[in-house]
Amino acid sequence: MATAKLTPLQELEAKRNAPAAPKRTFTEEEKAIRRDRVAKAKDALARSVGAKGEHVTSARAALKTYLQRLNEPKQPDEEQFAALIEAPFKPPPKKKSNDRRY
Repeated sequence: MATAKLTPLQELEAKRNAPAAPKRTFTEEEKAIRRDRVAKAKDALARSVGAKGEHVTSARAALKTYLQRLNEPKQPDEEQFAALIEAPFKPPPKKKSNDRRY
């Protein structure tokens, strides 16, 4: 059987008329964890305003991205989140050079 190819306008109409995906409901425990994480992320952003270093801008951008993507299903685990919060205040480790001169 040959399937009829839809025009872009027909595709948009089909998507608009399609049933909406069911909304995900969060438990009270999940809501509390999210509220706590948001508060910590906002606090880290506020405290890192005066921080200096090359690592600060990328760490602040990562925090902002985290706050923008709160409703996405994949969230960082506790260890990753702790590293995200500490990133603006902790300079990255220095790279070791292979220079053998004394």
